Amino acid sequence: MNMYAKASSAPAHAGKASDNRKKVVEFEDNRLAAVVFGQHDRNLARIEQRLGVVLINRGNRVAIEGAPDRTDIAREVLKDLYEMARSGRAIDIGDVDGAVRMAEGLPPAGSSQPTVSARPAQVVPAVAGDMKITTRNRVIMPRTPGQGEYIRNLSSHEMVFGVGPAGTGKTYLAVAMAVARMLAGEIDRIVLSRPAVEAGENLGFLPGDLKDKVDPYLRPLYDALYDMMPAEQVEKRIASNQIEIAPLAYMRGRTLANAYVILDEAQNTTPMQMKMFLTRFGENSRMAICGDPSQVDLPKNTRSGLAHALEILDGVKGIAITRFTKHDVVRHPLVGRIVEAYGDEDGR
Repeated sequence: MNMYAKASSAPAHAGKASDNRKKVVEFEDNRLAAVVFGQHDRNLARIEQRLGVVLINRGNRVAIEGAPDRTDIAREVLKDLYEMARSGRAIDIGDVDGAVRMAEGLPPAGSSQPTVSARPAQVVPAVAGDMKITTRNRVIMPRTPGQGEYIRNLSSHEMVFGVGPAGTGKTYLAVAMAVARMLAGEIDRIVLSRPAVEAGENLGFLPGDLKDKVDPYLRPLYDALYDMMPAEQVEKRIASNQIEIAPLAYMRGRTLANAYVILDEAQNTTPMQMKMFLTRFGENSRMAICGDPSQVDLPKNTRSGLAHALEILDGVKGIAITRFTKHDVVRHPLVGRIVEAYGDEDGR
């Protein structure tokens, strides 16, 4: 028996718009279908909200009614969610939103209202396909087409730039890929770094040694690691120097071989700092450089090393650049609307 019964099409109910269509999707496993539907069918309700369709479930069957392009996308979303459930994942609202974004191609940032696309439905392969990162704690799959491109680049290129607004998963996915490669024995260690540039605040008065003072800058990297691995393993690997988290200034004079090296907040480097970092690249190493050009905290009239690097390295063999947009924001929908509002103000 196939995992999914062939989706059927039928005329819409009387009283509905004449251009509406109905499709039916049938799942093989009732238990997994219940995971897809969510508690009190909340996942189905979210799909209805995002796509402007009507979903009616009976047992392991879901009837989808709406505009033809919307019903096609809803069918792909349901199939993608079933793949997630089949892989053992619990499905939350974020997964539903991600599946919708992947099936739509480019939805409006943070939109909670259904949008009728002016273009034909863009259907992508199931997100549980070859675009996934497996770590000790979870399996991570892309929630936007931009994230899918980023994961492919991280898998296939030695050096990858992830550039775009906050909330697009640039650093999170890079850390996930680094952890996966370390667990697979492909690299010996992970080096995580970021420039210690203050975002309008002065932390120099804080007590403690240098590590205590720079830890606040590095906290997002710790958070990503703890999401990928059990806390005790993170601490053990940090203690054994398998995982190193250090300010950018500590990179000078080193050659980093057999390592996965990640530079976060790269927009706050100067051109000389960026060149210094990039030339640390050693044998059997990978690098990911993550940054948001709209959030530069450098002194006035100081050029960002990220912007400079993107200009001169574009097209260099072995280097890939993924440019995220407001459509790739995967945090709370309000974050997407904030990014969009600030982009409008800046003329972007």
